[in-house]
Amino acid sequence: MRLSTRGRYGLHAMYVLGKNYGLDPIPLSEISKMTGLSNSYLEQLIRRLKKNGLVSSVRGSQGGYFLTRNPKDISIGEILIALEDFFGTTECSTDEGYCSKQGYCPARGVWIEISKELITKANSMNLAEMVAGKYMR
Repeated sequence: MRLSTRGRYGLHAMYVLGKNYGLDPIPLSEISKMTGLSNSYLEQLIRRLKKNGLVSSVRGSQGGYFLTRNPKDISIGEILIALEDFFGTTECSTDEGYCSKQGYCPARGVWIEISKELITKANSMNLAEMVAGKYMR
């Protein structure tokens, strides 16, 4: 399984917002500087995160983006699901209607089980732990 750039870069943007939690909203340009991502790409990522209720914004000269909840209450799984079109090993492991070989594919059950474990693990990790450096390697 490989995450798309949306998942990888969006998680980085959420890290920046998590570091800023409880402070003033952070402008998109500042997130851009800290992540090395363009404003236009960040806007796409933030749009998905806002749609899923993880991020909100304030307009104006003192405006910017902020987390809607404490980082300890936001799982890594929730972030990745918000950013990715599907989150699992294969599309057929997460979308019942996707697999044309459903019912007679010998591998589908394997992918489903691996996807469940992946999602369970991602949901057990939270943004606060990431911000604190628990997963820094």
